[in-house]
Amino acid sequence: MDKSDGGYVNPTGDFARDTNYIATRITADGRDGYPVEPGRYRLVVSRACPWANRAIIVRRLLGLEPVLSMGVTGPTHDERSWTFDLDAGGRDPVLGIERLQEAYFARFPGYDRGITVPAMVDIPTGQVVTNDYPQITLDLSTEWRAHHRPGAPDLYPEEKRDEIDEVALAVFKDVNNGVYRCGFAGTQDSYERAYRRLFDRLDWLSQRLERQRYLVGDTITEADVRLFTTLARFDPVYHGHFKCNREKLAEMPVLWAYARDLFQTPGFGDTIDFDHIKRHYYEVHTDINPTRIVPVGPDLSGWLEPHGRESLGGRPFGDGTPPGPPPAEEVVPADHTVLQAA
Repeated sequence: MDKSDGGYVNPTGDFARDTNYIATRITADGRDGYPVEPGRYRLVVSRACPWANRAIIVRRLLGLEPVLSMGVTGPTHDERSWTFDLDAGGRDPVLGIERLQEAYFARFPGYDRGITVPAMVDIPTGQVVTNDYPQITLDLSTEWRAHHRPGAPDLYPEEKRDEIDEVALAVFKDVNNGVYRCGFAGTQDSYERAYRRLFDRLDWLSQRLERQRYLVGDTITEADVRLFTTLARFDPVYHGHFKCNREKLAEMPVLWAYARDLFQTPGFGDTIDFDHIKRHYYEVHTDINPTRIVPVGPDLSGWLEPHGRESLGGRPFGDGTPPGPPPAEEVVPADHTVLQAA
C-alpha cells in the first residue's frame, strides 16, 4: 500500500485512512480565492477509484461537462503518483503534465501526503486546488448550481441534509472505508472486527432499502452516490481481493437489486469501467496480490437484469430529468462495461 491509497496500517493492525485533505474550496463567492468559473478548473479522476467515481457521477448527473473538463488517469500508478498514460504522449492534453503529482507540487513543493484522486486543478496556474473528495461533490451540487443543466436533480436538498449526512457517515465508516479496513488489516483480529462491522452495516442497509427505493427519501441523493461506488466494486474486487467474502453482492437480494437499479440509471452505470477497477486493485496492491494476476471473473452480465425496484415507487431525478449521454470522448470503452456492451 502506498500513499495514493490514502491510508496506512497503525500499530494495532487497523487500516487508518488519512482524512487530512487539501481543504480549499471552489465556491460561488470565491472566498478561498477560487471562484466558480466555467472552463477554469479540471477535474482529475481515475475510473478505478471509488472516491473519484463519485465526482464523475455527480458531474454527469448535474450536467457540468461543458463548464468543468475532466482528465482521466490510467488505472494503475506507482509509489509517486497517478499518471496520464491513456493520453497521447502520456500527458494530460489540458494540463500538459505526465503525473498528477506535478499539480500538487506546483502549489505545495515537496507535498508529502497522498497524491489522491479526485483532484480539482486550476488550469491557469496548473496548481491543485483541492482533493477533499467528500466536499468536492457537495460543492458541485451547491456552489456550481448556476451552471447545472436544465432538469438537474437536487442531490443534496436542504431539508434532507441532516439525514443524508447521517446515513453517508455510517456508510463511509463501515462500508466505503470498511472494505479497505478488511483488505489492509494487519492482524487477524483487526480484519475480523472490520469484517463484522462491514456486514452488520450491509445488513442494516438491506433492511433500510427493503421498503424504500433510495437511501433518503424517494429520490436519488448524495448518499446513494456514495454507497453505489463501493457496491459496484464489491464482487469484482472487494469480495476476493479484500476478503469481504461472507456473501457476494449478487447474493444479497435487496442490495443487489438496489445496485442494479442505480447501475441502469443514466449517469451511474455508464461511468463504471470494470477493466480499470480490476486492474487497479489487483496490479497496484502487490502487498496483497504479489503476482499481480488479474482475475478473469466474475460474470458481470447480471448488472443488466431487471431489478423490480420500480414497485417501491420513487422518482430517480425528482422533478428533474435524466442526463443525456456522456460526451463521446468520455464514453467508457464497450469492452470495459457490460452496460455499453449490451
